[in-house]
Amino acid sequence: MKIVIVYATTEGQTRKIARFAADRLSDAAHVIELVPAAEAGELDLSRFEKAILAGSVHVGKYQADLAEFAQRNADALNAMPTLFLSVSLAAAGDDPDDWKGLADCVARFTKQTGWSPGRVEHVAGAFRFTQYDFFRSWAMRWIAAQKGETVDPREDKEYTDWAKLEATLHDWVAG
Repeated sequence: MKIVIVYATTEGQTRKIARFAADRLSDAAHVIELVPAAEAGELDLSRFEKAILAGSVHVGKYQADLAEFAQRNADALNAMPTLFLSVSLAAAGDDPDDWKGLADCVARFTKQTGWSPGRVEHVAGAFRFTQYDFFRSWAMRWIAAQKGETVDPREDKEYTDWAKLEATLHDWVAG
């Protein structure tokens, strides 16, 4: 099966997740094309049987490049099996308000773009302190403290459940 993975990343965790998805699906004998949304330009989706889009939530929104790609290609995406990997730190927790916020982010994104993903999977992201400037590092430490998380601002902290993501990918491809 030929599958395209289009992703947008801010600090790099979504790129890491997209590469993981590409590797696992390729290992399962699928033909994968991994494309940053910013470089997707005139990508011809008719060449693919399925599509995965991946983006991360920042201040309630996904990356503009991903939204533009989804909007420009909504008809083609809506005509094929799709998976949306929504990456966020909120997905690492179990706070009902955070999960409602994630559902609201996806709803805004689908309304904005006209794309209705066949399946949405929320994937826990990471604190990427090595990628943050002083102010973002301070804000992320404050957010972590509000959630009772202990973080070291000199080290990244990853929450992605790789085994769960792999199972999700294989389940989606099979379904």
